[in-house]
Amino acid sequence: MEMILAPSILAADFTKLGEQMKETEREGAQYIHFDVMDGKFVPSISFGMPVLASIRKAVDQIFDVHLMIEEPIRYVEEFQKAGADIITVHLEACSDVKATLEKIKACGAKAAISICPDTPVAELEPYVELVDMVLIMSVHPGFGGQSFIPSSLEKIRETRALLDRVNSTADIEVDGGIYTTNVREVLEAGANVIVAGSAIFRGDAAENTKNMMEILRAYE
Repeated sequence: MEMILAPSILAADFTKLGEQMKETEREGAQYIHFDVMDGKFVPSISFGMPVLASIRKAVDQIFDVHLMIEEPIRYVEEFQKAGADIITVHLEACSDVKATLEKIKACGAKAAISICPDTPVAELEPYVELVDMVLIMSVHPGFGGQSFIPSSLEKIRETRALLDRVNSTADIEVDGGIYTTNVREVLEAGANVIVAGSAIFRGDAAENTKNMMEILRAYE
């Protein structure tokens, strides 16, 4: 299984965002992660389609767009047109999860589903055969810089077991509080896509990406 790094631009320096993204790409980060927040599903507000579209040409990385917004079905087409390759929606934010995932696929993007720390993995079961990726939040969504919630490791293991039961090849992505000091535990639990914000963009983005990628490659 390929191990993938998805640097989260929420932690980047926006005065040199394009440069930092290119640094992560050169050092092997396959994805760029966009945390889109609406101030309703989560308290914070971040950025939307114009930011995505404006930097789409800066790198060749996969644009991994995490919609932390209420009823994301309203916007999936616009995000795909702006450059999203993968669109993740929250189970908790959709009145019709199945229809939302189907619309993402109809638009031409890969579909992913996420659950918050308080949502049981069992609630994913009706949808795992519809998705290309499951995102386990290892912090409460909406704020950067939080500490990794240790019980997330068991949720990752449960998700991997669920995917295996239905013979799904979907990826497991984990987002929140991941650094070089704890990423091995996350990988060993069954994840293969790692979102990292502060761990990459605080300090030297190129060196931080290189160090994280060395760990990930050891698990392939």
